[in-house]
This record gives sequence, structure tokens and C-alpha cells, in this order.
Amino acid sequence: MKFCSNCGSDHLEFIIPENDTYHRYVCTNCHTIHYQNPRLIVGCLATWENKILLCKRAIQPQKDLWNLPAGFLENGERAEEGALRETLEESKAKVDIVRLHVLYSIPIVNQVYLHFLARMKTPDFGTTLESSEVQLFDPKDIPWDRIAFQSTTFALKKYLEFGDEYNGVHIGSLEKKAMWK
Repeated sequence: MKFCSNCGSDHLEFIIPENDTYHRYVCTNCHTIHYQNPRLIVGCLATWENKILLCKRAIQPQKDLWNLPAGFLENGERAEEGALRETLEESKAKVDIVRLHVLYSIPIVNQVYLHFLARMKTPDFGTTLESSEVQLFDPKDIPWDRIAFQSTTFALKKYLEFGDEYNGVHIGSLEKKAMWK
């Protein structure tokens, strides 16, 4: 951070403010504390007749690898709304959310993933600017060696281990420095 977004000053210090526990950028001109918080990524593990919808990424990072349809939550958007929007944007699939399936933290890049379990309304889906291929996979045919992100691997494995009748939320995290496989 080079300038204060409140007053425009370049008088910033990276300090632990009084009564705080984390380093923050603080403007010494207007005394604004600039909080930087994790970004939320939302998406769906969508199914149709015991098959799982995956998207082959048409964009970086991890271009040409498979992923659950997901993306950044927008300001003013509920998590469920964002998951529905991202699923539609990345796969053209219309889904109904069943429940929250996975909460997956990646502290090293300040991201938190919320993957919802969802049922496709119809078997209709298609490619988009973000997905070069979209496909329903039988669980035995999931391309495990071509999955883009650890959060997707975690969500898929928990779904296959516990099924869709599980009433809890699976919680996981990636603590190591290697974010990509």
C-alpha cells in the first residue's frame, strides 16, 4: 500500500495499532487504519443423477485443469447468490443449493472457499469464457491428476466419502506453501 485511500497521503506505517494484534497499514496523516481481510471464493459441487459437474479452466491460474465452478464473492452479495452466479457463469448450469458442503481456508493467499452442495435443475450446461470444457463425471472417472486446486480435491473427496446425505460442513485448510499441485 502506497497511499491512504481515505485522504490520499503517502504517510503510511505498517504497525500494530493500539489494542490490535496484527500489523496494519496506518495513515499517520488522518489516522485511518487500513484493514486487509481474506477474499471469499464461492461455488458449487453440482450433481445430476450421481454425476459431478466439473469445468476445465480456460483462464489462469491452472488453465486446462478441472475445477468446481467457483469464483470471488462480490460486495453486497450473499454467499449462496454468489455460488449460484459463479456456477451459471462458469458452466451455464442452473442449480438449487442443498447446503454448505465445505469451508476451506488457504491462509497463505488470504482466501476462504465456500463450496455448496447443489442439484442441477436440468442436465443442461456448456462452455463459457472461463471454461473451455464442462462435463458431468461419474465418480470413478474424475480426472484426479488434472484437478486445479486443493480446495476442489478436498470437496470432491469429502463428497465421495460421506455422500450428499451428510448434514455437517467439512472444514479443511492448506497450510503448506505449495498452493497448486
